[in-house]
Amino acid sequence: MAPVNKSDKDRVIIFDTTLRDGEQCPGATMTFEEKLEVAEMLDDMGVDVIEAGFPITSEGDFQAVSEIARRSKNAVIAGLSRAHPADIDRCAEAVKFAKRGRVHTVIATSPLHMRVKLNKTPEQVLETSVAMVARARNQIDDVEWSAEDGTRSEMDYLCRIVEAVIKAGATTVNIPDTVGYTTPDEYTHFMKTLIERVPNSDKAVFSVHCHNDLGMAVANSLAGVIGGARQVECTINGIGERAGNAALEEIVMAINVRNDKFPFWNKIDTTQLTRASKVVSAATSFPVQYNKAIVGRNAFAHESGIHQDGVLKDASTYEIMRPEMVGLKQSSLVLGKHSGRHAFVHKLEEMGYKLGPNQLEDAFTRMKALADRKKDIYDEDIEALVDEEMAASHDRIKLTSLTVIAGTHGPQRATMKLDVDGQIKIEEAEGNGPVDAVFNCIKRLVPHEAKLELYQVHAVTQGTDAQAEVSVRLSHEGRAMTARAADPDTLVASAKAYLGALNKIVMKRQRDTVTTAAAS
Repeated sequence: MAPVNKSDKDRVIIFDTTLRDGEQCPGATMTFEEKLEVAEMLDDMGVDVIEAGFPITSEGDFQAVSEIARRSKNAVIAGLSRAHPADIDRCAEAVKFAKRGRVHTVIATSPLHMRVKLNKTPEQVLETSVAMVARARNQIDDVEWSAEDGTRSEMDYLCRIVEAVIKAGATTVNIPDTVGYTTPDEYTHFMKTLIERVPNSDKAVFSVHCHNDLGMAVANSLAGVIGGARQVECTINGIGERAGNAALEEIVMAINVRNDKFPFWNKIDTTQLTRASKVVSAATSFPVQYNKAIVGRNAFAHESGIHQDGVLKDASTYEIMRPEMVGLKQSSLVLGKHSGRHAFVHKLEEMGYKLGPNQLEDAFTRMKALADRKKDIYDEDIEALVDEEMAASHDRIKLTSLTVIAGTHGPQRATMKLDVDGQIKIEEAEGNGPVDAVFNCIKRLVPHEAKLELYQVHAVTQGTDAQAEVSVRLSHEGRAMTARAADPDTLVASAKAYLGALNKIVMKRQRDTVTTAAAS
């Protein structure tokens, strides 16, 4: 548990980059509305700094950062920028509406990155860093400077450039393990040495940002805090580029449970961690692995007879934290076709969901429909149903009906009715198997060039009436879009998942059109 006597020197600032670094994960692109929902949830749970996006990259990103800045209640809203004047200015413009805004500028400092990527000398990188920090500081009080590939940078040079950017006005200095290369002991020593050797280090907060390429992002982040850092950059569910980032929920609970080893504190309301995981998973269509620490489906599950016996006698025999600490309540089969709206709302709250009135009504209607088709409604069924409802709430293309003729004598045939921007369209197509026929039908109804990269099916629960959960990833113009859907009918779930990914492509194309029009 957190210490009773809290002091500022022991406080760890939680910097969440789910909306920026997390969205750079292939296929994890979020819609404008989803970004706003995630940002509101992060603000509510006590995140100190929300990195809302990369404003210079597109008009859509700029608008999202600006709107999140306007709506923020408590958190500092940060935008990312490269060390270019246009980036700095655009970022400062996007976050200016926040109660507290931050410009976060980044430039590479390792010999490899400076030579190969930037084609700049160390002196040029130092001069650029100082100039861009000063430029940002002229527009906003809160400026963060990041040394990309910091852990592979030379210490003497890093000391010089950090001292210079702090003198130029940087209030936070971030030393990322950009490629997930360092180890905990190494990182602790690295951060401690840097802070001790920089004369004006007391004028800035030092930050860590670790990637998970070797599976040590959380361990390295905590090691960096032990070395003197007081800001941790992380994401919900650990999503992010390549193997992902340090997981916010794991860092927060490590500090909470092992405060004897990590005598620090933060402002996160841990009872919202499960909800946060579900919201981000639904928005990005990225499933959380079952054995994921803290928020995975099996994190508090016990199948071994020995373990079950111990837990029944005393939960602390095998549980180092209680499910309630992370917002999870144990539950079972309590819903069916006779359940009322109040019971449904109570169940959602127990599972960590918080839905708006329209979302709640739609989800309740779908639960009733599912209960008519399925004997038992498990928590996993509700989870799949609500996640799909949240992800599809703003879709322009919706499945109205689907009929498939399949069997040993092919070809198989699908007949589909879609609602496309309010217009009903009907088509029929053949395929080499029922799934191929369904996808061919969609291609006829909504012509597109996207390529199917992933098609995956698994059962949500046990039994022959279990819902099938389908994941689909489509690749289009260098970007991958992923979507999930669940239904007792595998083919219906397949169609919904494909349409979910296609909707994201359509929305991206629409944002790009707006950006092009604004630039012309």
